[in-house]
Amino acid sequence: MNPILAAAAEPTVSLSTQTRVIAALIAIGFMVFILDLIRRGRLQERYSVIWFLAGLALLAGAAFPGLLEVLASALGVRDTNVALFTLLILFLLALAVNFSVIISGQAKQITRLAQENAIAKADREFPGGSGKSGGESGDDGAAE
Repeated sequence: MNPILAAAAEPTVSLSTQTRVIAALIAIGFMVFILDLIRRGRLQERYSVIWFLAGLALLAGAAFPGLLEVLASALGVRDTNVALFTLLILFLLALAVNFSVIISGQAKQITRLAQENAIAKADREFPGGSGKSGGESGDDGAAE
């Protein structure tokens, strides 16, 4: 078949049964890995939802390879690879924005906690705001 005519043909996804089984096993393994991270306390539940949904998407893609054709037609592209990479890039971009928002919030919280800690330390070292530390008994003992 002429390569130009092949490129102009409708998108088709042809995965062998073996490839689909391997992809499904990888997706299930990924989801078990996420659950294990949660169990060991290394991943918070609120962040695991995104990764678990990604695992379900991988599993759906393995079970129903025609979904990629639907995605390609919804995006208006002929090649299913373009649709897949577009979806992956959008997913990674959304993750980057999400984690940037989380990091920004944590940076503000760390700054606030450091300021509160500094105020509490200053109150302990200089009670009453007199500017003297812990009384004058140390100075009197040195003078005698």
